Amino acid sequence: MLVLMALLLIIADLNWSKMRDTRGYLSLLITPLQWLVDVPGRVADDLSGVLVDRTTLLKENERLKSEALLLERKVQQIAALTAENLRLRELLDGKERVKDEVMLAELIGVNPDPFLHQVIINRGVEDRAYIGQAVLDAGGVIGQVVEASHYTSRVMMITDARHAIPVEINRNGLRAIALGKGVYDEIELEHVPDTADVREGDLLISSGLGGRFPRGYPVAVVTGVIRDPGRPFSLVTAKPTARLDKSRHLLLVRGPREVPQEPPAAGVIDE
Repeated sequence: MLVLMALLLIIADLNWSKMRDTRGYLSLLITPLQWLVDVPGRVADDLSGVLVDRTTLLKENERLKSEALLLERKVQQIAALTAENLRLRELLDGKERVKDEVMLAELIGVNPDPFLHQVIINRGVEDRAYIGQAVLDAGGVIGQVVEASHYTSRVMMITDARHAIPVEINRNGLRAIALGKGVYDEIELEHVPDTADVREGDLLISSGLGGRFPRGYPVAVVTGVIRDPGRPFSLVTAKPTARLDKSRHLLLVRGPREVPQEPPAAGVIDE
């Protein structure tokens, strides 16, 4: 019956002109049903587009975050390189002022013991470093090499409580011994007579006595002078000119002291 009805509709459509108008009315009635049937498909397409767009946005967001972090890291590296360049320029200026033979070194380690002001540098016996060699930065004297192995050396700073350096006041030539106190921003002059001509702001330079430190390198600036009538000696404190807790690039000075032909073995500290 369905096949017969279909054949009759086909014949009527071909031979009866009013059948086209009827088909138009039937299409008008069926249109809402077609829209209704198409709704799930369109909703699915919209949801798919939303999900795809959200996934794409999340991926794009992650990519932009990664790029932002990379750019931030590059900016930080540029800032670090700029600061390092300035420090190297200062060190180069300091090298120009040094008359003795010098060798550039880099700090690679710091002693974690707060009572030992010592650092490790990347120069050793193979680089002709030796025990007792003076170490400087752009500001002044850092300390001296106290232990030399094949490729690294240990440097004791002038603020170490066990360190002493002969100094003189640049203004009048008064000689004294500067002792470390175990803090990075202060050293103390030992046995300064109460009547000695010492003033705040005086520059202390290495006197060259003892043969460890060549003469004339800045050491510290006097920050305090306390005179007690009941004591024979004044209490004189000074602040090192070197950036002991900041400098990364250092200079090893080869002064008049002869380098030992047989360097001591690693681990031996010259007291």
